[in-house]
Amino acid sequence: MNLPNKLTMLRVLLIPVFMVCAANRWMLAAGIIFAAASLTDYFDGHLARKNNLVTDFGKFADPLADKLLTTTAFLYMLVDGVCDPVVLAIILAREFAVSGLRMVAAGAPGGKVIAANMWGKVKTALQMLTICFYYFGYAAEAAFSAHPGRSVFATQVISYVLCWVVAAVTLISGVKYLWDNRHFINTAK
Repeated sequence: MNLPNKLTMLRVLLIPVFMVCAANRWMLAAGIIFAAASLTDYFDGHLARKNNLVTDFGKFADPLADKLLTTTAFLYMLVDGVCDPVVLAIILAREFAVSGLRMVAAGAPGGKVIAANMWGKVKTALQMLTICFYYFGYAAEAAFSAHPGRSVFATQVISYVLCWVVAAVTLISGVKYLWDNRHFINTAK
């Protein structure tokens, strides 16, 4: 297994660690773990392309690891009341639709692998930044607030708005992805 694929697997292994931190409301620790896992997303792709280490495993596992990481975080944000269920439904619908299309393309004659487009990359980056903002903002407000009862209000409101921005970009990304690759849908058996 090459280094980029090891970084992808590290991202997957960090998900349960993140979950323990988020479930116990160790917000700073959850933010640090999530940010570290998110950085592996940048480095695995960068190293794979730079060193010609792109593999079929990486093409499959990297987006799956991203989806597992971000969906897990949004689930905890849903529980905390800063992510609307509609936002999560849009995220999940897009991910299932794109993953399904990728499977159809892989099964097509010639086994086409559909790469992520710019909108997909923007979507993933915005999701990761929104999640980092929530966990680090929550931890900072709670630590430095003079009013503990109202300490995280600003972070919650801004995070809620950011989640809706994520939903809009996710929807645009999904529609563009499906539209650009509709010929796979039309030719599927």
